[in-house]
Amino acid sequence: MHKDPPGRSTSGEAAVRGLMLAAIGYAIISFADAAIKYALPLVGVAGAMLWRGGVGAISIAIIARGRGLWPRNKRLVFGRSLLHCSVSILWYFVWMSGFGLADSYAVAAAAPLLMTLLAIPMLGERVGWRRWTSCAVGFMGVLFMLQPGGDLWRWEAGVLLVAVCGMALSRIWTRTLASTDTPACISFWLMLTHIPLGLMVLPISAFWPPQGFPDLFPSGWWLVLLLFFGAANAAAHLLFARGFAMANIASLAPLEYTPLLWGLVLGFLIWSEVPAWTTLTGAGIVICAGLYNLHRERVRRAQERAERGAPA
Repeated sequence: MHKDPPGRSTSGEAAVRGLMLAAIGYAIISFADAAIKYALPLVGVAGAMLWRGGVGAISIAIIARGRGLWPRNKRLVFGRSLLHCSVSILWYFVWMSGFGLADSYAVAAAAPLLMTLLAIPMLGERVGWRRWTSCAVGFMGVLFMLQPGGDLWRWEAGVLLVAVCGMALSRIWTRTLASTDTPACISFWLMLTHIPLGLMVLPISAFWPPQGFPDLFPSGWWLVLLLFFGAANAAAHLLFARGFAMANIASLAPLEYTPLLWGLVLGFLIWSEVPAWTTLTGAGIVICAGLYNLHRERVRRAQERAERGAPA
């Protein structure tokens, strides 16, 4: 017997709750990303996939107490899981090549525009001219960061752009699945799919970049770091699945900018990374655009409450 999924809710109050849940999820995933980027030279891409999948799936199964894990929309659940895991593999290989945390998040700032564009034909969402304008401004900020000759003008940025396209589609499918499957189900199968794909890339991750066979079962501090990485991913994706069920894509898309802030702080504290001025300027542009979209969501919520006669 399946537990009924939460379904989609796009009322103003629900949207704001969804935004808050997703924002917490982005903060958690940023710390998890920093943890695995630090551990990648030791465990390799395959190790990252296996620890994320194993610990993450077990954590979700415990939190959900084994309920609501079997998918209803099996094709989309598994298709989304495969797509998202492929994105993770690309991301980890790019980090293995030495690409900075904040720089990678700067490239990922292209995701909100793609999410907004895809939500129109795939979800039938309506986007007003103000949000269109803010997304366009944010995209110009991305172009400024990726200008030829700049610090981000590298092959890794091209690989990340491909990954970002997959990530945007994955976010849309998360929203679609909210009407049929529980957050626990969506997150559980995503985590579990990391295990077979991690085994598939094990031969590649052992030789590229050349570093010898990865240590898949480290001990001590490394073990704590990997356990945190897996559990944090489980928590973040549960929050994403729930948040994306409560708010529409146009409102959630700007939150893709928030890891930029976390990445700047974590990258500097851990690796002494200082992004180029073009990256920082472009990041400032996309963050301002995202904050404006959040402001528009609050305005919409206030208008809905006023129409219902509820206190502001």
